[in-house]
Amino acid sequence: MREQGCPEGDLFSFLSLQRKKDLGYRNILSSMCTPPHPVAARAHAMFLETNLGDPGLFPGTAELEELLVRRLATLMHHPKAGGYATSGGTESNIQAFRIAKKQKPVESPNVVVPASSHFSFLKACDILGLAMRTAPLDTHFRVDAEAVESLVDKDTVCIVGIAGTTEYGMVDPIAHLADVALDRDVFLHVDAAFGGMVVPFLDRPIPFDFHLPGVDSLSVDPHKMGMSTIPAGCLLVRNPEQFSCLNVDTPYLTVKRECTLAGTRPGASVAAAFAVLEYLGMDGMRAVVAGCMENTRRLVEGMETLGCERAVTPDVNVATFSCSRAPAGWRVSTTRAGHMRVVCMPHVTRDVIEAFLKDMSDMHA
Repeated sequence: MREQGCPEGDLFSFLSLQRKKDLGYRNILSSMCTPPHPVAARAHAMFLETNLGDPGLFPGTAELEELLVRRLATLMHHPKAGGYATSGGTESNIQAFRIAKKQKPVESPNVVVPASSHFSFLKACDILGLAMRTAPLDTHFRVDAEAVESLVDKDTVCIVGIAGTTEYGMVDPIAHLADVALDRDVFLHVDAAFGGMVVPFLDRPIPFDFHLPGVDSLSVDPHKMGMSTIPAGCLLVRNPEQFSCLNVDTPYLTVKRECTLAGTRPGASVAAAFAVLEYLGMDGMRAVVAGCMENTRRLVEGMETLGCERAVTPDVNVATFSCSRAPAGWRVSTTRAGHMRVVCMPHVTRDVIEAFLKDMSDMHA
């Protein structure tokens, strides 16, 4: 730390220079985050100093968290689900595993996850001492549900399904997994961090949520397709009473027990997430998702015209191709299998798609 403080002008000149080193979202085609909606930014600024870790001091913000949970729970076909705002999918997935493990105390607990699962599940298993069993994918990069069932035994505490896989944008056969979970009496967690704010707004939604009786918990991230400020996730549980198994005593706060993983929790991004959902409504979200899906289709069509075949037809707005490299100035990513990966977020507009395709065409000329 400096012995004497830095003048404000000098400080913000330095911060401005640092910010300019960051990439602009326009040419970022690999991110599942996007610039926040203007109403999210405005709401976030109103609630900067709020702390949901001590909700009795911020009852208005706490009510917004409850409203956000109710909105998302209703969207997931179970308005009475329990839930709270997390920092994102990683925290939600860890907490889901904590609940599942406590619901079924066994000596050598294991979990069954798809080969496409997010790396947060590795963290969760490491933290919680869970053995991870990985189920293979089918030819469409969805988990093989029969393989999942074959991996379940008496010590399996949780099965995981993905709604909108990070690498290929696929929705696992959650209905089949839900049947397995019910038949084998195993907790089923659905990681819908990305797809949770996409699939409900598709013309033909794919079953993945609490509408399926075997689904016990869901993770959803408003800071992805919900266009909220970062961080904004949400964990939903079919049976709200299950959160009680995570409670710890908090004697010096305005609440005496808390089930959340984090202590101090920002209220600003919760307000931002709620604001976007209220502002856009179902019709607005359908329009956003429809635009992203149309841009995904256009990208796939344009890339295949250039000889870059799709790896799979995605369920959500993630496109992957058998292509070695992208033009200079564009940021894409590569899947573990070596496919080029592009996420058609709201900032990836039709103009951006056309500019990318033009540069790809020039590169192939």
